[in-house]
Amino acid sequence: MSRQDYMNAAVQEPPLDYSFRNIQVIQDLMSEEPRRGLRPLRRSKSGKLLTQSLWLNNNVLNELRDFPQVISQKLQHPENLAWIDLSFNDLTSIDPVLTTFFNLSVLYLHGNSIQRLGEVNKLAILPRLRSLTLHGNPMEEEKGYRHYVLCTLPRITTFDFSGVTKADRTSAEVWKRMNIRPKKIRIKQEAL
Repeated sequence: MSRQDYMNAAVQEPPLDYSFRNIQVIQDLMSEEPRRGLRPLRRSKSGKLLTQSLWLNNNVLNELRDFPQVISQKLQHPENLAWIDLSFNDLTSIDPVLTTFFNLSVLYLHGNSIQRLGEVNKLAILPRLRSLTLHGNPMEEEKGYRHYVLCTLPRITTFDFSGVTKADRTSAEVWKRMNIRPKKIRIKQEAL
């Protein structure tokens, strides 16, 4: 199967679903059985799963230690993950490991414990990210929450399950000009 054929087939595959499994650490995926969907998950000749979606929602994860190693043992092509659902866990930050999945287009992080709005900056390097959820995190209470996210991630088209409109983009740009100061270039003066 060519890589393009795999990509087309995997998009239609059901997700690897570990939701509601009381998973505390990523290593639990090695012993835990995924939920069964309407259609069975397909496997490659090597026995690894063929899917681009991973659902870990409604668990008790507070970190993503060993995420790439465990995922690469489960999935045939972990680099092609397009959808990761980590909603309703106990994450306190956006783990940089998520930014290594360059094909990620949907990322659900709502209902966690992420405090700092600046955590969103980490996601700016994801070229295909189009849908993001962050509501239900303490960061949502920060002034300018929606505007900040839209300025930081100008390519997303859906934020917190709401479409991003042209008016949203315009008001976010106005907010940015009024609230985010450009970094000044410091000129060192030589001592006389």
